[in-house]
Amino acid sequence: MKKQKHYVKFVSLFALLFAMGCTETPKDTTPWVALFNGKDLEGWSQKGGTATYSIRDGAIVGTTVDNTPNSFMTSDKMYGDFILELEYLVDATMNSGIQIRSNSFPYYQDGRVHGYQIEIDPSDRAWSAGIYEEGARGWLYPLENNTAAQKAFKQNEWNHYRIEAFGDTLKTWINGTPAAHLIDEQTARGFIGLQVHSIYGDQKAGTEIQWKNIRIITDSVAKYVKKTSVPPLVTKNKLTKKEREEGWEMLWDGATSDGWRGARLERFPEEGWVIRDGVLSVLATGGEESTAGGDIVTVKRYAGFELKVDFKLTETANSGIKYYVDTELNKGPGSSIGLEYQILDDARHPDAKLGSHAGSRTLASLYDLIEADAAKPAKPIGEWNTAHIVSKANHVEHWLNGVKVLEYERKSDAFRKLVAESKYKVWPNFGEGEDGQILLQDHGDLVHFKNIKIKSIAKE
Repeated sequence: MKKQKHYVKFVSLFALLFAMGCTETPKDTTPWVALFNGKDLEGWSQKGGTATYSIRDGAIVGTTVDNTPNSFMTSDKMYGDFILELEYLVDATMNSGIQIRSNSFPYYQDGRVHGYQIEIDPSDRAWSAGIYEEGARGWLYPLENNTAAQKAFKQNEWNHYRIEAFGDTLKTWINGTPAAHLIDEQTARGFIGLQVHSIYGDQKAGTEIQWKNIRIITDSVAKYVKKTSVPPLVTKNKLTKKEREEGWEMLWDGATSDGWRGARLERFPEEGWVIRDGVLSVLATGGEESTAGGDIVTVKRYAGFELKVDFKLTETANSGIKYYVDTELNKGPGSSIGLEYQILDDARHPDAKLGSHAGSRTLASLYDLIEADAAKPAKPIGEWNTAHIVSKANHVEHWLNGVKVLEYERKSDAFRKLVAESKYKVWPNFGEGEDGQILLQDHGDLVHFKNIKIKSIAKE
């Protein structure tokens, strides 16, 4: 009887152990896709400098060389929303980074790689996993106030990054520690890149950075994004660290009408303009000049300056950014008088084919005077563009999306000849004032503005 009981217990125990052995660990169904096959650089291409990239022990190895700019090994595919994870081992004397949503266009600084960079910083500053914008605005999310993330970096060891890009939100982690949390609308899509930084100072050629276990999620990204304890930094209508250091000021605060008034009013217009969600919009009222809310101008006057304005056109829309405006001129119908950076839907608005000088009423042109470069990098209707106007000692430049599209000299004989041949010939000394107001035009079409900022340039 005892033997039978022992036999039953043995069989039961064996059955239990067998059942436990057959129980499988739940399979990870997260849709990770490898970006690097561990063997070669298939699916990747080099841009920028001539640093060397090779494969060793299942890792991509980037090696510095003398006399070359920043180098990037970039994904051939472009990515919008994604979650990226990877590991890297960096020499303590190097600086590097992971490019995300980055681009390289022939018209932009001769193809320079530009876009968001997740910093790799083994220096004492320890801003690894902070967010920098390569080739553009500089530091967007430095880690000066995130001590935990600074301490999370492991010198001379493999470090792990998690990088999330979802909509306008970028989040990073270093070795599991939350690092950066940026809300920015600048770039929605681009390639991923592995940077080997140019060397300078006491840095030596032949130093290395390695990357491995590079994988990405692009399917159902919203399902896999994580919460972070790091507070968000919103860039809309705010200055970056670099801009503050360079002396820029916000010309519009993103929320109120402070600093602005109607061109023919002592206050801001009660109708025709709307402020909503950090966007200043002139409403559609039939396409006529200044018949609804009217133009708006800055309260302050400016002489030498740099001005940047993000704008978004709707179909068939017409508007403009004017400078050196004198609101005492033209008390009759129409817009206030000043030099104008034209804002126009070139493909659909008839003004694109009009003007005293051929092409001078197209997007980014000096209205009715000088045509912008026909190869200008305009973004499609419904996307944000950036206008940049520089006026220094009578030399004026118009830029569109980081590319200079025209330049001229105020008060020069050539400028005065253009004016004499234009609609402005009726206004004495047109465009030659020592200072003036900045104006956003009401031309009766729906146009949106944000990130309006200015830097005064002192006379030399």
